[in-house]
Amino acid sequence: MKLGILFSGGKDSYLAMQMAADNNEISCLLTMNSHNQDSWMFHTPAITWTKLQAESLDIPQIIQETEGIQDKELDDLFELIKNAKKEYSIQGIVTGALASTYQSTRIQKICNKLDLWCFNPLWQLSQERLLEKLQAYQISSIITGVAAEPFDSSWLGKELDSSTINELLLYSKKYRINPAGEGGEFESLVINAPMFSKKLKILSSKIHFSNFSGRLEIKEAKLE
Repeated sequence: MKLGILFSGGKDSYLAMQMAADNNEISCLLTMNSHNQDSWMFHTPAITWTKLQAESLDIPQIIQETEGIQDKELDDLFELIKNAKKEYSIQGIVTGALASTYQSTRIQKICNKLDLWCFNPLWQLSQERLLEKLQAYQISSIITGVAAEPFDSSWLGKELDSSTINELLLYSKKYRINPAGEGGEFESLVINAPMFSKKLKILSSKIHFSNFSGRLEIKEAKLE
């Protein structure tokens, strides 16, 4: 099937795309650029750098701006998916939804209205299994946002490698966080993966952090 990917640039949306690509054609990337950092629906840190990821993937991207107002952002998502269906003749949408019924049910309703298949390849995957798949697929990503104790500023920009994953698994037991960040504990940005032709290199960045919450502002990056 010809599919569009709801693409935030993070580990979950990339992994969902990689899994969907095994038996389907990936026609386009659909990215919501929310101006609300506390959006109910959408990943926001480093979203502008998805353009470089799309270039590395050599997949066309459609970006939809949204103010991130709770109900209005769903209207904006509907427009994005509708435009993708018209422009690329997609037959379905792939999401990186793992356990959030808030997100999955709303995307499903939009797909129903547009007569599209809604494919959630990560749905109900355990946190630990997701982290295993990231390593199995050799997906390299960095942490771009944190929002929970015990994360400090040193986590911003840290790569999700085997050492980091082991640390997250320990944190999950000690602090009862979701080790893959499903509860919003952290956000990520994929910098290299099997479908990339070039790696994303961060040239300069700035850390914003206060009270166990922060984000990595990427100021300059390139493909190499």
